[in-house]
Amino acid sequence: MPASASSPITAPLDQLASISAPAPLIDAVDLRRFLDRVPDPRGRKGRVYPFDALVCAVAAGVLSGAKSLAAIGEWITDAPTWALRALGFTLDPLTGQVPAPHPATIRRLLERLDGDAMDRAIGAFLDTRLARTAATGEASAWTIRRAVAVDGKSVRGSRNAEKTAVVLIAAMDHTGTVLAQRQIADKSNEIPAFAPLLDMIEDMDGVMVTADALHTQHAHGTYLRERGAHYLAIVKKNHVKLHNRVRRLPWRDMPLEHYDRTRAHHRIEIRRLKAAAFDHLDYPDAKQALQVVRWRMDRGTGELTIERVYLITSLAPGAATGTELASWIRGHWGIENLLHHVRDRTFREDDSKVRTGHLPRTMASLRNLAIGVHRQDGATNIAAAVRRTARDYRRPLTALGLT
Repeated sequence: MPASASSPITAPLDQLASISAPAPLIDAVDLRRFLDRVPDPRGRKGRVYPFDALVCAVAAGVLSGAKSLAAIGEWITDAPTWALRALGFTLDPLTGQVPAPHPATIRRLLERLDGDAMDRAIGAFLDTRLARTAATGEASAWTIRRAVAVDGKSVRGSRNAEKTAVVLIAAMDHTGTVLAQRQIADKSNEIPAFAPLLDMIEDMDGVMVTADALHTQHAHGTYLRERGAHYLAIVKKNHVKLHNRVRRLPWRDMPLEHYDRTRAHHRIEIRRLKAAAFDHLDYPDAKQALQVVRWRMDRGTGELTIERVYLITSLAPGAATGTELASWIRGHWGIENLLHHVRDRTFREDDSKVRTGHLPRTMASLRNLAIGVHRQDGATNIAAAVRRTARDYRRPLTALGLT
Protein backbone atom coordinates (compact mmCIF):
# COMPACT_ATOMS: atom_id res chain seq x y z
CA MET A 1 0.00 0.00 0.00
CA PRO A 2 1.44 3.46 -0.86
CA ALA A 3 2.59 5.54 2.09
CA SER A 4 0.14 8.31 1.25
CA ALA A 5 -2.87 6.03 1.28
CA SER A 6 -5.02 5.66 4.38
CA SER A 7 -5.85 2.28 5.86
CA PRO A 8 -9.48 1.30 6.48
CA ILE A 9 -8.91 1.98 10.20
CA THR A 10 -7.02 5.28 10.08
CA ALA A 11 -9.28 6.95 7.51
CA PRO A 12 -12.33 7.15 9.83
CA LEU A 13 -10.11 8.34 12.68
CA ASP A 14 -8.65 11.12 10.54
CA GLN A 15 -12.13 12.11 9.49
CA LEU A 16 -13.33 12.21 13.12
CA ALA A 17 -10.38 14.39 14.14
CA SER A 18 -11.26 16.93 11.45
CA ILE A 19 -14.82 17.35 12.71
CA SER A 20 -15.18 20.53 14.78
CA ALA A 21 -17.92 19.13 17.04
CA PRO A 22 -21.12 17.14 17.00
CA ALA A 23 -24.21 19.10 15.97
CA PRO A 24 -25.57 21.19 18.86
CA LEU A 25 -28.85 20.21 20.43
CA ILE A 26 -31.71 22.57 19.68
CA ASP A 27 -32.83 22.94 23.30
CA ALA A 28 -29.35 22.82 24.90
CA VAL A 29 -28.39 25.69 27.21
CA ASP A 30 -24.87 26.72 26.18
CA LEU A 31 -22.57 27.70 29.05
CA ARG A 32 -20.55 29.93 26.71
CA ARG A 33 -23.50 32.27 26.32
CA PHE A 34 -23.34 33.07 30.05
CA LEU A 35 -19.57 33.56 30.23
CA ASP A 36 -19.87 36.87 28.37
CA ARG A 37 -20.67 38.50 31.71
CA VAL A 38 -17.35 37.32 33.24
CA PRO A 39 -14.44 39.73 32.54
CA ASP A 40 -11.25 38.20 31.12
CA PRO A 41 -8.48 39.05 33.65
CA ARG A 42 -5.66 38.43 31.17
CA GLY A 43 -3.75 41.17 29.36
CA ARG A 44 -4.64 41.59 25.71
CA LYS A 45 -1.18 40.50 24.52
CA GLY A 46 -1.26 37.31 26.54
CA ARG A 47 -4.49 35.81 25.22
CA VAL A 48 -3.30 32.75 23.36
CA TYR A 49 -6.42 30.68 24.06
CA PRO A 50 -10.06 31.86 23.95
CA PHE A 51 -11.37 32.74 27.41
CA ASP A 52 -14.63 30.83 27.12
CA ALA A 53 -12.79 27.73 25.83
CA LEU A 54 -10.54 27.70 28.90
CA VAL A 55 -13.41 28.10 31.37
CA CYS A 56 -15.58 25.52 29.59
CA ALA A 57 -12.68 23.05 29.55
CA VAL A 58 -12.19 23.46 33.30
CA ALA A 59 -15.94 23.12 33.93
CA ALA A 60 -16.08 19.94 31.82
CA GLY A 61 -13.13 18.50 33.74
CA VAL A 62 -14.81 19.15 37.12
CA LEU A 63 -18.07 17.73 35.74
CA SER A 64 -16.08 14.56 35.00
CA GLY A 65 -14.86 14.35 38.58
CA ALA A 66 -11.54 16.23 38.49
CA LYS A 67 -10.84 17.16 42.11
CA SER A 68 -7.66 19.23 41.70
CA LEU A 69 -5.96 21.58 39.27
CA ALA A 70 -3.60 18.77 38.28
CA ALA A 71 -6.54 16.47 37.49
CA ILE A 72 -8.21 19.22 35.44
CA GLY A 73 -4.99 19.73 33.46
CA GLU A 74 -4.71 16.01 32.78
CA TRP A 75 -8.34 15.84 31.59
CA ILE A 76 -7.74 18.66 29.12
CA THR A 77 -4.39 17.26 27.94
CA ASP A 78 -5.96 13.87 27.23
CA ALA A 79 -8.97 15.34 25.41
CA PRO A 80 -9.33 14.23 21.76
CA THR A 81 -9.08 16.78 18.98
CA TRP A 82 -12.81 16.90 18.33
CA ALA A 83 -13.47 17.63 22.04
CA LEU A 84 -10.95 20.49 22.07
CA ARG A 85 -12.61 21.93 18.96
CA ALA A 86 -16.03 21.61 20.60
CA LEU A 87 -14.74 23.46 23.66
CA GLY A 88 -13.68 26.34 21.42
CA PHE A 89 -9.93 25.84 21.01
CA THR A 90 -8.67 26.78 17.56
CA LEU A 91 -6.63 24.86 15.00
CA ASP A 92 -2.95 25.83 14.64
CA PRO A 93 -2.55 26.54 10.88
CA LEU A 94 1.14 25.63 10.95
CA THR A 95 0.89 22.22 12.59
CA GLY A 96 -2.71 21.34 11.79
CA GLN A 97 -3.17 20.38 15.45
CA VAL A 98 -5.34 21.79 18.23
CA PRO A 99 -2.95 22.65 21.08
CA ALA A 100 -4.18 22.10 24.63
CA PRO A 101 -3.35 24.74 27.27
CA HIS A 102 -0.63 24.06 29.84
CA PRO A 103 -1.90 23.45 33.40
CA ALA A 104 -0.02 26.58 34.52
CA THR A 105 -2.14 28.61 32.10
CA ILE A 106 -5.29 27.21 33.67
CA ARG A 107 -4.08 27.99 37.18
CA ARG A 108 -3.12 31.59 36.39
CA LEU A 109 -6.54 32.23 34.89
CA LEU A 110 -8.58 30.65 37.71
CA GLU A 111 -6.75 32.43 40.50
CA ARG A 112 -7.54 35.81 38.91
CA LEU A 113 -11.19 35.30 37.95
CA ASP A 114 -13.81 37.68 39.36
CA GLY A 115 -15.64 35.46 41.85
CA ASP A 116 -18.87 37.47 41.91
CA ALA A 117 -19.11 37.58 38.11
CA MET A 118 -18.33 33.88 37.83
CA ASP A 119 -20.99 32.93 40.37
CA ARG A 120 -23.56 35.14 38.62
CA ALA A 121 -22.81 33.42 35.32
CA ILE A 122 -23.03 29.94 36.83
CA GLY A 123 -26.22 30.80 38.71
CA ALA A 124 -27.86 32.19 35.56
CA PHE A 125 -26.78 29.14 33.54
CA LEU A 126 -28.16 26.68 36.10
CA ASP A 127 -31.34 28.69 36.55
CA THR A 128 -31.97 28.78 32.80
CA ARG A 129 -31.12 25.11 32.47
CA LEU A 130 -33.47 24.25 35.33
CA ALA A 131 -36.29 26.15 33.65
CA ARG A 132 -35.73 24.11 30.47
CA THR A 133 -35.62 20.74 32.22
CA ALA A 134 -38.28 21.32 34.89
CA ALA A 135 -41.43 19.27 34.45
CA THR A 136 -44.55 21.33 33.87
CA GLY A 137 -47.50 20.74 36.14
CA GLU A 138 -50.76 22.30 37.12
CA ALA A 139 -50.40 25.45 39.18
CA SER A 140 -52.49 25.84 42.30
CA ALA A 141 -54.38 29.01 43.14
CA TRP A 142 -51.44 30.12 45.26
CA THR A 143 -47.98 28.96 44.24
CA ILE A 144 -44.51 29.18 45.73
CA ARG A 145 -42.35 29.16 42.61
CA ARG A 146 -39.38 27.69 44.44
CA ALA A 147 -37.80 27.32 47.85
CA VAL A 148 -34.25 28.58 48.39
CA ALA A 149 -32.00 27.70 51.31
CA VAL A 150 -29.28 30.08 52.51
CA ASP A 151 -26.31 28.72 54.43
CA GLY A 152 -22.55 29.20 54.78
CA LYS A 153 -19.59 26.84 54.53
CA SER A 154 -15.93 27.16 55.45
CA VAL A 155 -13.40 25.91 52.87
CA ARG A 156 -11.06 24.44 55.47
CA GLY A 157 -8.20 23.60 53.13
CA SER A 158 -7.73 27.29 52.26
CA ARG A 159 -6.50 28.08 55.77
CA ASN A 160 -2.80 28.75 56.37
CA ALA A 161 -0.59 30.38 59.01
CA GLU A 162 -1.23 33.89 57.66
CA LYS A 163 -4.97 33.84 57.00
CA THR A 164 -8.17 32.14 58.08
CA ALA A 165 -10.15 29.80 55.87
CA VAL A 166 -12.32 31.20 53.10
CA VAL A 167 -16.01 31.22 54.08
CA LEU A 168 -18.67 31.08 51.36
CA ILE A 169 -22.41 31.65 51.70
CA ALA A 170 -24.66 30.05 49.10
CA ALA A 171 -28.30 30.21 48.07
CA MET A 172 -29.46 26.80 46.86
CA ASP A 173 -32.76 25.76 45.35
CA HIS A 174 -34.20 22.98 47.53
CA THR A 175 -33.81 20.62 44.56
CA GLY A 176 -30.01 21.00 44.71
CA THR A 177 -29.18 23.83 42.27
CA VAL A 178 -26.93 26.63 43.58
CA LEU A 179 -28.34 29.94 42.33
CA ALA A 180 -25.88 32.31 43.99
CA GLN A 181 -22.72 32.29 46.06
CA ARG A 182 -20.71 34.98 47.79
CA GLN A 183 -17.50 35.11 49.80
CA ILE A 184 -17.71 36.37 53.38
CA ALA A 185 -15.42 39.30 54.04
CA ASP A 186 -12.54 38.73 56.46
CA LYS A 187 -13.41 39.44 60.10
CA SER A 188 -17.11 39.41 59.29
CA ASN A 189 -19.96 36.89 59.34
CA GLU A 190 -22.85 35.75 57.16
CA ILE A 191 -25.33 38.44 58.24
CA PRO A 192 -24.02 41.37 56.12
CA ALA A 193 -23.71 39.06 53.09
CA PHE A 194 -27.36 37.91 53.14
CA ALA A 195 -28.90 40.68 51.03
CA PRO A 196 -25.96 40.99 48.56
CA LEU A 197 -26.16 37.22 48.05
CA LEU A 198 -29.85 37.25 47.18
CA ASP A 199 -29.35 40.36 45.03
CA MET A 200 -27.58 37.98 42.63
CA ILE A 201 -30.93 36.25 41.99
CA GLU A 202 -32.83 38.48 39.60
CA ASP A 203 -36.40 37.38 40.30
CA MET A 204 -37.33 36.70 43.92
CA ASP A 205 -41.08 37.18 43.56
CA GLY A 206 -42.91 34.30 45.24
CA VAL A 207 -39.71 32.58 46.41
CA MET A 208 -39.70 30.90 49.83
CA VAL A 209 -36.39 31.59 51.61
CA THR A 210 -35.23 29.36 54.45
CA ALA A 211 -32.19 29.97 56.66
CA ASP A 212 -30.89 29.10 60.10
CA ALA A 213 -31.51 31.19 63.22
CA LEU A 214 -28.52 33.45 62.53
CA HIS A 215 -30.50 35.06 59.72
CA THR A 216 -33.64 35.73 61.76
CA GLN A 217 -32.95 39.45 61.52
CA HIS A 218 -35.50 42.25 61.13
CA ALA A 219 -33.50 43.72 58.25
CA HIS A 220 -33.55 40.38 56.44
CA GLY A 221 -37.31 40.03 56.84
CA THR A 222 -37.85 43.55 55.51
CA TYR A 223 -35.54 42.92 52.56
CA LEU A 224 -37.29 39.71 51.55
CA ARG A 225 -40.77 41.20 51.71
CA GLU A 226 -39.67 44.24 49.69
CA ARG A 227 -38.51 41.84 46.97
CA GLY A 228 -41.75 39.90 47.06
CA ALA A 229 -40.22 36.82 48.69
CA HIS A 230 -41.47 34.92 51.74
CA TYR A 231 -39.51 33.53 54.66
CA LEU A 232 -39.52 30.68 57.17
CA ALA A 233 -37.40 32.03 60.00
CA ILE A 234 -36.24 29.93 62.95
CA VAL A 235 -36.73 31.61 66.34
CA LYS A 236 -34.27 30.75 69.09
CA LYS A 237 -33.26 32.29 72.39
CA ASN A 238 -30.96 34.81 70.73
CA HIS A 239 -34.23 36.71 70.15
CA VAL A 240 -35.45 36.50 73.73
CA LYS A 241 -38.70 38.49 73.50
CA LEU A 242 -39.76 36.99 70.18
CA HIS A 243 -38.90 33.48 71.34
CA ASN A 244 -40.86 33.89 74.57
CA ARG A 245 -43.97 35.21 72.79
CA VAL A 246 -43.98 32.33 70.31
CA ARG A 247 -43.14 29.68 72.90
CA ARG A 248 -45.93 30.76 75.26
CA LEU A 249 -48.71 30.49 72.71
CA PRO A 250 -51.43 27.96 73.70
CA TRP A 251 -49.97 25.22 71.51
CA ARG A 252 -51.90 22.48 73.33
CA ASP A 253 -55.12 23.93 71.97
CA MET A 254 -53.88 24.28 68.39
CA PRO A 255 -54.97 21.69 65.82
CA LEU A 256 -52.34 19.44 64.28
CA GLU A 257 -51.39 20.61 60.78
CA HIS A 258 -48.97 17.84 59.83
CA TYR A 259 -47.81 14.47 61.17
CA ASP A 260 -44.98 12.36 59.80
CA ARG A 261 -43.39 9.11 61.00
CA THR A 262 -40.28 7.68 59.34
CA ARG A 263 -37.68 4.98 59.87
CA ALA A 264 -34.16 5.75 58.69
CA HIS A 265 -30.55 5.50 59.87
CA HIS A 266 -31.42 3.02 62.63
CA ARG A 267 -33.89 5.38 64.26
CA ILE A 268 -37.58 6.19 64.32
CA GLU A 269 -38.56 9.84 63.86
CA ILE A 270 -41.94 11.47 64.44
CA ARG A 271 -42.57 15.10 63.46
CA ARG A 272 -45.63 17.12 64.41
CA LEU A 273 -46.33 20.62 63.12
CA LYS A 274 -48.84 23.17 64.44
CA ALA A 275 -49.53 26.67 63.15
CA ALA A 276 -51.02 29.74 64.82
CA ALA A 277 -52.15 32.95 63.12
CA PHE A 278 -50.50 35.95 64.72
CA ASP A 279 -50.89 39.56 63.57
CA HIS A 280 -48.80 41.29 66.21
CA LEU A 281 -45.44 39.54 66.14
CA ASP A 282 -42.44 41.85 66.40
CA TYR A 283 -41.07 40.83 63.00
CA PRO A 284 -41.64 42.33 59.52
CA ASP A 285 -44.92 41.12 57.99
CA ALA A 286 -45.04 37.95 60.13
CA LYS A 287 -48.39 36.21 59.70
CA GLN A 288 -48.00 32.84 61.44
CA ALA A 289 -46.01 31.14 64.18
CA LEU A 290 -45.12 27.48 63.85
CA GLN A 291 -44.19 24.79 66.33
CA VAL A 292 -42.37 21.65 65.19
CA VAL A 293 -41.94 18.82 67.71
CA ARG A 294 -39.52 16.05 66.77
CA TRP A 295 -39.26 12.70 68.53
CA ARG A 296 -36.21 10.61 67.71
CA MET A 297 -35.66 7.12 69.09
CA ASP A 298 -32.47 5.16 68.45
CA ARG A 299 -33.58 1.62 67.60
CA GLY A 300 -30.35 0.17 68.92
CA THR A 301 -30.09 1.88 72.29
CA GLY A 302 -33.72 2.87 72.81
CA GLU A 303 -32.61 6.44 73.62
CA LEU A 304 -35.38 8.99 73.06
CA THR A 305 -34.82 12.69 72.35
CA ILE A 306 -37.52 15.34 72.01
CA GLU A 307 -36.85 18.67 70.32
CA ARG A 308 -39.14 21.68 69.94
CA VAL A 309 -38.43 24.21 67.20
CA TYR A 310 -40.30 27.48 66.71
CA LEU A 311 -40.55 29.40 63.47
CA ILE A 312 -42.34 32.41 62.02
CA THR A 313 -43.40 32.94 58.43
CA SER A 314 -44.79 35.68 56.23
CA LEU A 315 -47.28 33.25 54.67
CA ALA A 316 -50.87 33.98 55.58
CA PRO A 317 -52.98 31.16 57.10
CA GLY A 318 -54.22 28.85 54.39
CA ALA A 319 -51.64 29.99 51.85
CA ALA A 320 -49.79 26.69 52.23
CA THR A 321 -50.71 23.35 53.74
CA GLY A 322 -49.02 21.89 56.80
CA THR A 323 -47.37 19.31 54.57
CA GLU A 324 -45.86 22.05 52.39
CA LEU A 325 -44.61 23.95 55.42
CA ALA A 326 -43.04 20.79 56.85
CA SER A 327 -41.44 20.02 53.49
CA TRP A 328 -39.79 23.45 53.31
CA ILE A 329 -38.56 23.21 56.90
CA ARG A 330 -36.96 19.82 56.27
CA GLY A 331 -35.80 20.87 52.81
CA HIS A 332 -33.64 23.63 54.24
CA TRP A 333 -31.20 21.14 55.70
CA GLY A 334 -30.82 19.60 52.27
CA ILE A 335 -28.16 22.22 51.60
CA GLU A 336 -25.91 20.26 53.95
CA ASN A 337 -26.56 16.89 52.29
CA LEU A 338 -27.05 17.97 48.69
CA LEU A 339 -24.23 20.52 48.51
CA HIS A 340 -21.74 20.80 51.38
CA HIS A 341 -21.45 17.06 52.00
CA VAL A 342 -20.97 16.34 48.29
CA ARG A 343 -18.29 19.01 47.87
CA ASP A 344 -16.44 17.57 50.86
CA ARG A 345 -16.83 13.85 50.12
CA THR A 346 -17.08 13.50 46.36
CA PHE A 347 -14.82 16.42 45.36
CA ARG A 348 -12.61 16.35 48.50
CA GLU A 349 -12.93 20.11 48.91
CA ASP A 350 -11.62 20.30 52.46
CA ASP A 351 -8.54 18.29 51.44
CA SER A 352 -7.67 20.76 48.68
CA LYS A 353 -4.72 23.00 49.49
CA VAL A 354 -5.28 25.66 46.83
CA ARG A 355 -4.98 29.01 48.59
CA THR A 356 -3.65 31.58 46.14
CA GLY A 357 -5.77 34.37 44.70
CA HIS A 358 -9.40 33.50 44.07
CA LEU A 359 -8.75 29.79 43.59
CA PRO A 360 -10.67 28.48 46.65
CA ARG A 361 -13.83 30.31 45.66
CA THR A 362 -13.49 29.60 41.94
CA MET A 363 -13.05 25.87 42.52
CA ALA A 364 -16.07 25.85 44.85
CA SER A 365 -18.09 27.63 42.15
CA LEU A 366 -17.10 25.02 39.55
CA ARG A 367 -18.11 22.23 41.95
CA ASN A 368 -21.47 23.95 42.46
CA LEU A 369 -21.86 23.95 38.69
CA ALA A 370 -21.05 20.26 38.39
CA ILE A 371 -23.37 19.24 41.23
CA GLY A 372 -26.20 21.36 39.86
CA VAL A 373 -25.90 19.96 36.34
CA HIS A 374 -25.83 16.36 37.56
CA ARG A 375 -28.84 16.87 39.82
CA GLN A 376 -30.81 18.56 37.06
CA ASP A 377 -30.03 15.55 34.88
CA GLY A 378 -31.63 13.28 37.46
CA ALA A 379 -28.59 12.03 39.38
CA THR A 380 -29.11 11.23 43.05
CA ASN A 381 -25.62 9.81 43.56
CA ILE A 382 -23.14 12.47 42.41
CA ALA A 383 -20.12 10.18 42.84
CA ALA A 384 -21.67 7.68 40.43
CA ALA A 385 -22.65 10.49 38.05
CA VAL A 386 -19.13 11.88 37.77
CA ARG A 387 -17.72 8.38 37.19
CA ARG A 388 -20.19 7.84 34.38
CA THR A 389 -19.41 11.25 32.88
CA ALA A 390 -15.68 10.59 33.00
CA ARG A 391 -16.04 7.53 30.76
CA ASP A 392 -17.04 9.53 27.69
CA TYR A 393 -15.78 12.98 26.65
CA ARG A 394 -19.07 13.69 24.94
CA ARG A 395 -21.07 13.54 28.16
CA PRO A 396 -19.72 16.65 29.96
CA LEU A 397 -19.73 18.63 26.72
CA THR A 398 -23.35 17.71 26.06
CA ALA A 399 -24.34 18.55 29.64
CA LEU A 400 -22.81 22.03 29.26
CA GLY A 401 -24.59 22.60 25.95
CA LEU A 402 -21.38 22.57 23.91
CA THR A 403 -22.29 19.68 21.61
